[in-house]
Amino acid sequence: MHQNELNLIEEIMAIKEIKKGHCVVLELSGKLMGGDETSEIKEHVKSLIDVGVTKVVFDLRKVKWMNSTGIGALTGSLNLLNDVDGKLALANITDKIESLFVITQLSKIFSAFNSVDEAVTSLED
Repeated sequence: MHQNELNLIEEIMAIKEIKKGHCVVLELSGKLMGGDETSEIKEHVKSLIDVGVTKVVFDLRKVKWMNSTGIGALTGSLNLLNDVDGKLALANITDKIESLFVITQLSKIFSAFNSVDEAVTSLED
Protein backbone atom coordinates (compact mmCIF):
# COMPACT_ATOMS: atom_id res chain seq x y z
CA MET A 1 0.00 0.00 0.00
CA HIS A 2 1.34 3.43 -0.90
CA GLN A 3 1.73 6.24 1.64
CA ASN A 4 -1.07 8.27 -0.01
CA GLU A 5 -3.47 5.34 0.38
CA LEU A 6 -2.49 4.98 4.05
CA ASN A 7 -3.08 8.70 4.64
CA LEU A 8 -6.53 8.48 3.04
CA ILE A 9 -7.47 5.52 5.24
CA GLU A 10 -6.32 7.43 8.34
CA GLU A 11 -8.42 10.46 7.42
CA ILE A 12 -11.73 8.63 6.98
CA MET A 13 -13.93 9.27 9.97
CA ALA A 14 -15.58 6.35 11.70
CA ILE A 15 -18.28 6.11 14.36
CA LYS A 16 -18.31 3.25 16.84
CA GLU A 17 -21.36 2.94 19.12
CA ILE A 18 -20.96 1.60 22.68
CA LYS A 19 -23.81 1.25 25.21
CA LYS A 20 -22.87 2.26 28.78
CA GLY A 21 -25.69 2.22 31.29
CA HIS A 22 -28.46 4.56 30.08
CA CYS A 23 -26.03 6.35 27.76
CA VAL A 24 -24.62 5.68 24.34
CA VAL A 25 -20.99 6.51 23.69
CA LEU A 26 -20.13 7.43 20.12
CA GLU A 27 -16.42 6.92 19.62
CA LEU A 28 -15.37 9.13 16.73
CA SER A 29 -12.08 8.67 14.92
CA GLY A 30 -10.32 10.39 12.04
CA LYS A 31 -10.96 13.94 10.90
CA LEU A 32 -14.22 15.91 10.95
CA MET A 33 -13.68 18.15 7.96
CA GLY A 34 -17.06 18.73 6.34
CA GLY A 35 -17.58 15.66 4.22
CA ASP A 36 -20.29 13.05 4.57
CA GLU A 37 -19.05 12.33 8.09
CA THR A 38 -20.56 15.50 9.50
CA SER A 39 -24.08 14.63 8.36
CA GLU A 40 -23.49 11.03 9.49
CA ILE A 41 -22.91 12.22 13.05
CA LYS A 42 -26.19 14.12 13.23
CA GLU A 43 -28.08 11.29 11.51
CA HIS A 44 -26.64 8.84 14.02
CA VAL A 45 -27.82 11.02 16.91
CA LYS A 46 -31.27 11.36 15.28
CA SER A 47 -31.53 7.56 15.01
CA LEU A 48 -30.60 7.21 18.69
CA ILE A 49 -33.28 9.72 19.67
CA ASP A 50 -35.80 7.80 17.52
CA VAL A 51 -35.23 4.70 19.68
CA GLY A 52 -35.41 6.64 22.95
CA VAL A 53 -31.75 7.33 23.68
CA THR A 54 -31.35 10.87 25.02
CA LYS A 55 -27.96 10.69 26.76
CA VAL A 56 -24.97 10.68 24.42
CA VAL A 57 -21.23 10.96 24.96
CA PHE A 58 -18.89 11.80 22.10
CA ASP A 59 -15.49 10.21 22.75
CA LEU A 60 -13.08 12.43 20.80
CA ARG A 61 -9.83 10.69 21.78
CA LYS A 62 -9.20 9.43 18.23
CA VAL A 63 -10.31 12.58 16.39
CA LYS A 64 -7.25 14.04 14.70
CA TRP A 65 -8.75 17.41 13.74
CA MET A 66 -12.01 19.18 12.99
CA ASN A 67 -12.95 22.33 11.15
CA SER A 68 -16.00 24.59 11.51
CA THR A 69 -18.22 22.06 9.75
CA GLY A 70 -17.15 19.38 12.22
CA ILE A 71 -17.94 21.75 15.07
CA GLY A 72 -21.32 22.34 13.42
CA ALA A 73 -22.03 18.60 13.53
CA LEU A 74 -21.35 18.56 17.27
CA THR A 75 -23.45 21.66 17.98
CA GLY A 76 -26.22 20.31 15.73
CA SER A 77 -26.19 17.08 17.74
CA LEU A 78 -26.35 19.08 20.97
CA ASN A 79 -29.38 20.98 19.64
CA LEU A 80 -31.13 17.76 18.61
CA LEU A 81 -30.68 16.36 22.11
CA ASN A 82 -31.70 19.63 23.78
CA ASP A 83 -34.95 19.54 21.77
CA VAL A 84 -35.91 16.27 23.50
CA ASP A 85 -34.56 17.28 26.95
CA GLY A 86 -31.54 15.09 26.31
CA LYS A 87 -27.93 15.55 27.30
CA LEU A 88 -24.62 15.50 25.46
CA ALA A 89 -21.13 15.32 26.93
CA LEU A 90 -17.68 15.22 25.36
CA ALA A 91 -14.85 13.00 26.56
CA ASN A 92 -11.12 12.71 25.90
CA ILE A 93 -10.69 15.95 23.99
CA THR A 94 -7.17 16.27 22.60
CA ASP A 95 -5.16 19.43 23.30
CA LYS A 96 -5.42 20.46 19.66
CA ILE A 97 -9.21 20.24 19.62
CA GLU A 98 -9.53 21.74 23.09
CA SER A 99 -7.71 24.86 21.89
CA LEU A 100 -10.23 25.11 19.04
CA PHE A 101 -13.09 24.89 21.54
CA VAL A 102 -11.53 27.59 23.74
CA ILE A 103 -10.92 29.95 20.81
CA THR A 104 -14.49 29.54 19.55
CA GLN A 105 -15.84 29.71 23.12
CA LEU A 106 -17.63 26.39 22.63
CA SER A 107 -16.01 25.24 25.85
CA LYS A 108 -18.77 27.29 27.55
CA ILE A 109 -21.51 25.34 25.75
CA PHE A 110 -20.27 21.75 25.95
CA SER A 111 -19.67 19.70 29.07
CA ALA A 112 -16.25 18.09 28.64
CA PHE A 113 -14.64 15.37 30.74
CA ASN A 114 -11.26 13.65 30.94
CA SER A 115 -12.72 10.17 30.47
CA VAL A 116 -15.76 8.41 29.08
CA ASP A 117 -16.63 7.10 32.55
CA GLU A 118 -16.68 10.63 34.00
CA ALA A 119 -18.87 11.83 31.12
CA VAL A 120 -21.30 8.92 31.51
CA THR A 121 -21.52 9.49 35.27
CA SER A 122 -22.31 13.17 34.71
CA LEU A 123 -25.18 12.31 32.37
CA GLU A 124 -26.69 9.72 34.68
CA ASP A 125 -26.99 12.14 37.61
